[in-house]
Amino acid sequence: MNNRRSSEWFDRTDLDGFLHRSWLKATGVSDHAFRDRPVIGICNSWSELVNCNVHLRGLAEAVKRGVLQAGGYPAEFPVMSLGESLMKPTTMLYRNLMAMDVEESIRSYPLDGVVLLTGCDKTNPAAILGACSANIPAIVVTGGPMLNGRWRGLELGSCSDCWHYNEERRAGRITEEEFTEIENAMSRSNGHCMTMGTASTMACVTEALGLTLPGAAAIPAVDARRARVAEAAGRQIVDLVERDLRPSDVLTAGAFENAIRALHAISGSTNAIIHLIAYAGRVGVDLPLSRFDELCATTPWLVNLKPAGDHLMEDFYYAGGLPAVLDQIRDLLHLDAVTVTGRTLGENLDETPTEIVGEGVIRSRANPLDEGGSLVVLRGNLCPDGAVMKISAADPRLLAHEGRAIVFEDIHDLAERVDDPDLDVDADSVMVLRNAGPVGAPGMPEWGHLPIPAKLLRQGVSDLLRISDARMSGTSYGAVVLHVAPESAVGGPLALVQTGDRIRLDVAARSLDMLVDDAELVRRREAWTPPARKDERGYRRLYEDHVLQANEGCDLDFLRGRSPVISDAVTYL
Repeated sequence: MNNRRSSEWFDRTDLDGFLHRSWLKATGVSDHAFRDRPVIGICNSWSELVNCNVHLRGLAEAVKRGVLQAGGYPAEFPVMSLGESLMKPTTMLYRNLMAMDVEESIRSYPLDGVVLLTGCDKTNPAAILGACSANIPAIVVTGGPMLNGRWRGLELGSCSDCWHYNEERRAGRITEEEFTEIENAMSRSNGHCMTMGTASTMACVTEALGLTLPGAAAIPAVDARRARVAEAAGRQIVDLVERDLRPSDVLTAGAFENAIRALHAISGSTNAIIHLIAYAGRVGVDLPLSRFDELCATTPWLVNLKPAGDHLMEDFYYAGGLPAVLDQIRDLLHLDAVTVTGRTLGENLDETPTEIVGEGVIRSRANPLDEGGSLVVLRGNLCPDGAVMKISAADPRLLAHEGRAIVFEDIHDLAERVDDPDLDVDADSVMVLRNAGPVGAPGMPEWGHLPIPAKLLRQGVSDLLRISDARMSGTSYGAVVLHVAPESAVGGPLALVQTGDRIRLDVAARSLDMLVDDAELVRRREAWTPPARKDERGYRRLYEDHVLQANEGCDLDFLRGRSPVISDAVTYL
């Protein structure tokens, strides 16, 4: 008997072994298919409800080819799929549920290794969280971005241009017919958003962590090279099983710092901060929110992609992809970090094409878009446990700003009043949304990109300071402060802000404060009562009772860490 997990199921000579083999043979395979071979699970988040993932069945076939080529036995299995475009109120509410699905599927079946097929925003972190806790050899294959959208000679990016042209429509600068044309032209292939939104960001971050094959993050979903890298991953997972190289071996403190450097260099989504902190909690690495800000100032911003730039992921791939970016910041990286290739990050860069093709999409280190990174962490009496802001996507004039607060109690209050012509708002106002965090919403939806009131859009206002305990889509932009912690629903200071209060943001000082004296805040807190929980049963109640705050990764408190995988497959004795 070998020491693979699957041998506990298939190599035993008792009744359990008989039954395990017999039931697998009922699928039409023989002993030669799975005996004395590593059993490789293909964890597939395919769904017809998720356009980003609808092509993953084809990628699963490519992975199977690779597994068979390397002498393994592939076994595809489904898990919950999360699609941000259709799932309400947000896939973030269900990220941890999918992570539990992935973890328990891995732990309870006879799998020696697993290939994680992911696409839309939260399927990637959910699958990785589950694999971290199960901690058997694992490799990720992301689904890839859509092709660039095109309309009247313009390149369109989902969903950065959704927000932009919706504002143009609300301001009366484009017609309903033109808006429909844009709808039909924007998303023209399978794959996730082709801007540097959360899905693209997490694909790049996953590569920087060392969990995917080099160069895999940016390949377009419908490019044949996407299937070829999936096939290669199928071969590689068999090698990882033989090496017994696990997620806990890859996700070291150095790997997390590499991912943070990459996040700043690509001007990635603020959502990556939450997911990376959650990963760290699963593998036991200390990763405070402050570390993201500490690495910001010394990491150049090199990638010119929407929503903070001009181009799209298809262009990014042709320009060299993530390897070209990492090569430019080699001196800032932990090059000795081990990856799923079995080699170090430095060795991967030595063996992977890293040339920048042109200077329009990826900048050289000598010619950055900015000397510092793009994501900052703020502190102050409004966010004692932190808040985050993507400064590369904001109007620079608002990075040092003081204005009068206009408070919206929840998303319904915002929807009802934002376009009221009598709303007392101007270009210096600070829009504040509360009860949109992990507990308050629940699930911390992408409500943080508060719409600019229509009357200001018609006046030509293109950005406004906005603050909330919500997230925003990685495809969004603007002077938007997010992830305010603690959130308002659990008594964070955001719950105490009133319309008319002065709020001051100073990005250079990393500060965010409401200019209200302490005695008044004490009086307001004494009068405050928490909002009623929105759910009485089921997963949503479990989530509201156990979710951690944004600065802790929004994992469920009891999911942090790892549990041993099943090593004894006895069922009947």
